[in-house]
Amino acid sequence: MNRLYDSMEPRVIDDGMLKLAVGEQGPQEEAGELAKQEGILFKDVLSLQLDFRNILRIDNLWQFENLRKLQLDNNIIEKIEGLENLTHLVWLDLSFNNIETIEGLDTLVNLEDLSLFNNRISSIDSLDALVKLQVLSLGNNQIDNMMNIIYLRRFSCLRTLSLSGNPISEAEDYKMFICAYLPDLVYLDFRRIDDHTKEVAEAKHHYSIEELKHRENLMQARLEEEQARREELEKHKSLSAIREELEMPNIEKMILECSTDISELFDALMTLEMQLVEQLEETINMFERNIVDLVGLFVENVQSLMAQCRDLENHHHEKVLEISISTLEKAIKGDLDEDLSEDVRALFVDKDTTVNAVGASHDIHLLKIDNREDELVTRINSWCTRLVDKIHRDEIMRNRKRVKEINLYIDHMKSELDNLEYSDILD
Repeated sequence: MNRLYDSMEPRVIDDGMLKLAVGEQGPQEEAGELAKQEGILFKDVLSLQLDFRNILRIDNLWQFENLRKLQLDNNIIEKIEGLENLTHLVWLDLSFNNIETIEGLDTLVNLEDLSLFNNRISSIDSLDALVKLQVLSLGNNQIDNMMNIIYLRRFSCLRTLSLSGNPISEAEDYKMFICAYLPDLVYLDFRRIDDHTKEVAEAKHHYSIEELKHRENLMQARLEEEQARREELEKHKSLSAIREELEMPNIEKMILECSTDISELFDALMTLEMQLVEQLEETINMFERNIVDLVGLFVENVQSLMAQCRDLENHHHEKVLEISISTLEKAIKGDLDEDLSEDVRALFVDKDTTVNAVGASHDIHLLKIDNREDELVTRINSWCTRLVDKIHRDEIMRNRKRVKEINLYIDHMKSELDNLEYSDILD
């Protein structure tokens, strides 16, 4: 990823470079000469191409206030800066540079296509202002944490995402995870996502997605509450005069800092809980696979044992039938033992009666073996299903309880801060 050009010195964008670039991309021949004579205003330029110029630092772009497309790829840029005045920018290419951190994009509210391909970025963040973002290219970077995908859920317009060449793309669940957590995505790594893949991904991560939606709703409610609180504070601006009269000019600043700390604490606790949910889900899924394998092994053993029981029963049936035929022959000759009961003697009237009786006994024994096998298999499968469902339910309840605890704790701290604010100022 490191691009150093020995034949050229690192450069900063200056007026000379900008005029040359605008001239090269502007009208040619007679129209070009006329444009040079009259002068080209930077504010009228809509597209600017500054690739392959060994640029180290972005600067002097403030005059391009109507620029819509900016190409800065294949340079040695290390920091995203100097773009704050390009509020009309729609397309930005910063691929093939040495950028390590996403920053400096807070004013680009109209940006739809952003390429940071082939840089040194390890975390996806600081994109909150890009509410219209549709295409995001972050391939060939150093992103190794799947939690970065969760951050992208806030971009409702995002349809195309590229993350190939990052460590996370090597994860076994990479594609399914992204398809599950970014359901509106159409293209991943330059390939269209089919409906079947989305359905499988959603089913696989159903529990986690439901919990995440629950947490997002809680956080949205928290943000709305914060907004309402700010509006309420705006209604009490007169308190600032009281603070000045009481010679307490730093109270408001201290309270604001405390409020910010509490919000950051809430975000940190929720992030940790979300990470714990993901880890527990992975552990539960591994346990589920193992217990299903064990149950399958148990079922195989039961079926094997029952097959042996059937073989023994068949052997037993053959022996009983042989003895019965022998006894019938004795009965015909009148050589039966006198101690046989009348019920037993009644079975040895003729060969059909004897064979039918022995066959009925054999059928009953086989039926009992079959029923016992079905009972064991059904009970172990039901037990496995109930156990896994209970573990999932317990995890959901644990997570909701923890989220509730976090919210109660944050509410308590904010309440304490509010009480401190008004009581200390008005006393």
